[in-house]
Amino acid sequence: QVQLVESGGGLVQAGGSLRLSCAASGRTFAIYTMGWFRQAPGKAREFVAAITWSGGVTSSADYVKGRFTISRDNAKSTVYLQMNSLKPDDTAVYYCSANLDLGGRLTGYDYWGPGTQVTVSS
Repeated sequence: QVQLVESGGGLVQAGGSLRLSCAASGRTFAIYTMGWFRQAPGKAREFVAAITWSGGVTSSADYVKGRFTISRDNAKSTVYLQMNSLKPDDTAVYYCSANLDLGGRLTGYDYWGPGTQVTVSS
């Protein structure tokens, strides 16, 4: 019901910055929250940050607070992840995901993009 495509990943040195984008299409009117997740080699997928589509209320994992900022542009149906002070441990595939409100029923994070690679060298 919603399609997501991430962009903005790449190779950066430790201490550098990247801004990831996630463009949504389809039933974007139903988006309740958008989230960023990541999966490093040999590790499980983990939560990074999320934002409510209407009010812009944010939450983030402890390990990124003060370094990463999530934001959204409703007119462009796009969510961003500004990543500063990057560390080698931030190396992962970053995914965006949508949690939809279907007439008062939340789907959970059932809609995912294909991911974008972020590699931080030291």
